[in-house]
Amino acid sequence: MKFMKLMVITVVIVVMSSPILIKSEVSSSCIPTELMPCLPAMTTGGQPTKDCCDKLIEQKECLCGYINNPLYSTFVSSPVARKVLEVCNIPYPSC
Repeated sequence: MKFMKLMVITVVIVVMSSPILIKSEVSSSCIPTELMPCLPAMTTGGQPTKDCCDKLIEQKECLCGYINNPLYSTFVSSPVARKVLEVCNIPYPSC
């Protein structure tokens, strides 16, 4: 019986870590680390890369959550970050 439970847990772990599932979840989830390409632009005021803008567009619906989270709010709501959003043609959300 314990062996069966271990097998079920193993199968669940393998299925949940499947690259296909991970890829589909990334596009619909709010994952702050996906915005790492924006870190240089949002901290130094440099020009955002295309990758940065693409990631911001993907996570546009997540911005209010980041703004309301004390861990990320200064990163997303700073004047420099607002400028990055503007350059990427993403309106600053009104949360």
